[in-house]
Amino acid sequence: MRMWRWCAAGLVAVAFVSGPAWAQQRPLATEDPETIGVGLILLEGGMDYARDLVFPASGLTGNLLRLPTMGVSVGLSSIAELQIDGGFHDRLTVTDRQDAPLSHMLTFEGDRTSSIEDVVIATKIRLAGETAGRPAFGVRLATKLPNASNEAGLGLDTTDVYVTALVGKTVQSIRVVGNIGLGILGDPTRGDEQNDVLVYGISVARAVAVGLEVVGEVNGRAHTASGDPPPGTESRAVMRVGGRYTRGAGRVDGGLIIGMTSRDPSVGFTLGFTYVFNAFRLP
Repeated sequence: MRMWRWCAAGLVAVAFVSGPAWAQQRPLATEDPETIGVGLILLEGGMDYARDLVFPASGLTGNLLRLPTMGVSVGLSSIAELQIDGGFHDRLTVTDRQDAPLSHMLTFEGDRTSSIEDVVIATKIRLAGETAGRPAFGVRLATKLPNASNEAGLGLDTTDVYVTALVGKTVQSIRVVGNIGLGILGDPTRGDEQNDVLVYGISVARAVAVGLEVVGEVNGRAHTASGDPPPGTESRAVMRVGGRYTRGAGRVDGGLIIGMTSRDPSVGFTLGFTYVFNAFRLP
């Protein structure tokens, strides 16, 4: 019920925020089909804070601080880029513990636990550029590595694979981006099982002044198979609303995060900085 209660609010909020994309587009998670450009490197860093976040596999609930979050994107060609995203330190202040499939693996004591974050390695390819009468199309192939610790309660020790179709269109000062695809998520309780989920996202950005945009999105995944999903692979979705300011090669951003399922944070925020520079030329 919580997901559907927020869904309408999320779509309304997104409808009122909209602007040009810049390939990787903090504070949003929905991927733009445009790439950063050949020879360019994009560096981004920031922090996230989420209240009342639930970890169904370990049975933990708490307030999560991710500091710092980091990402690197490399423009391999005019149509392709390599992305590496992750974080060095996730810290959870535990507010509740419940029995769960992986709760017997927890090794920490007290009300705080921490771990590094799962690393995501992805390749994004623009399949068709945007024209006056057609949006841009792309595809993103991503793998999530099992770096986060299940002994700390923050990881699942599974490797996940994502294949996502990307579409984006600019109309005057409004940029609309949509993602839809498949996520193949490992079952943390069994090595021979998986859960195939629908992944999706829709974001809108609007330029309101020189260099300044307001942005919003709904982004998540949906369990579509019959029966209960493996722990840690349940449906999730969040709404983000925020802004970003670009000057030269740098950009600062911030946003509000609102969970749309009972497992997502009741509220949170994100702050970050992005910098792009020309690193190399292809022969």
